[in-house]
Amino acid sequence: MFTRLSSSYFFYFALLGLISPYLAVFLDGKGFDSRQVGEILAIITATKIIAPSLWAVLADKSGKPLFIIRLGAFLALASFVMLFWIGQYWPITFCLALFTLFWTAILPQLEVHALTTLRRSSKIYARVRLWGSLGFVVIAIIAGEAMSSLGYDFFTVIGLIILGFLFFSTLQLRPIKIANSLPTNASELEPIRSKLLDGRFVCFFIAGLLLQISFGPYYGFFALFLNDAGYSGLAVGLIISIGVVAEVVAFIFMGTVFRHFSLKSLLVFSIGISGVRWILTPIVVDSVLLLCLIQLLHAASFAIYHSASMEFISRHFPQAQQSRGQGIYLGGVYGIGGAIGAYLTGVLWLDGLGAFDAFFVAGISALIGGGIMLFSKK
Repeated sequence: MFTRLSSSYFFYFALLGLISPYLAVFLDGKGFDSRQVGEILAIITATKIIAPSLWAVLADKSGKPLFIIRLGAFLALASFVMLFWIGQYWPITFCLALFTLFWTAILPQLEVHALTTLRRSSKIYARVRLWGSLGFVVIAIIAGEAMSSLGYDFFTVIGLIILGFLFFSTLQLRPIKIANSLPTNASELEPIRSKLLDGRFVCFFIAGLLLQISFGPYYGFFALFLNDAGYSGLAVGLIISIGVVAEVVAFIFMGTVFRHFSLKSLLVFSIGISGVRWILTPIVVDSVLLLCLIQLLHAASFAIYHSASMEFISRHFPQAQQSRGQGIYLGGVYGIGGAIGAYLTGVLWLDGLGAFDAFFVAGISALIGGGIMLFSKK
């Protein structure tokens, strides 16, 4: 069970370790300017607004979330292959949007599958999830050097290999049995709207939205930013990996962290520290040591926030609404927030001349999100 879940997380986030840092590098190699890159990233990210909820409803209604995971992996593989033969703005945008549409089917159902299989154990979940971070690290390092040595087009070769392994890993997952599919208590009989309009969820959602907006410069343009600053492909991969290694360490100790700190305090801290991180990043970019130290804050920006947000969703929504809760959260926060962040960064970036402004705006966005979470109900 542990190995099967871990391998699926490994390959899913290995793909993220390729796409998040290096898709902009791939698109830049195709000859697109920073505004076009921002537009493409925004368009493909926007597919996450609706797609996760649609897939989640399909999973809930069909009662076959594992089939949705496998279908998403297969169709993502099939659509990604088209990148080998296209290179114009609209065809490549359509291809990437189609790929993202299917790729988004995987994570919400995988999260529900993992949490249910592991009986919502925060400690065991964190250890399974850290394999996703390890996958990210491995590919971030390999892809950075490979694309630097073999050219930006090697991006598609690496992506195809990872997607093949991801699809195979989903075939190894086993269906989970739910003893009773009917609602067993009053909370599961409530319409999901009441959970969505709850003040605590509204604050949580808006704060998460602002945090994802703030990730725009990092997710879309950080590798380009380091390239422009004179770092080699291997150095870029290693610097990005430092943050993910810190994330892995944080995941290992999240069980202990949950015992000593409240959910609200963890959310406030992780969002607020992210704002500080973005503001400092362009200031320290010329110092390898300081830049690496700033990267360590990814433990809070991602690992602590992700674990705390998954725990929030798990507590807030009853079992019958888990898939839809995950879909709405991932679609709204990561979809809308990610699209706005990518577009704003593309507008502000100005082929690297506006990098400082982009990171500063990102920092302010996260700090506002942390403030909203601070004043929310416990």
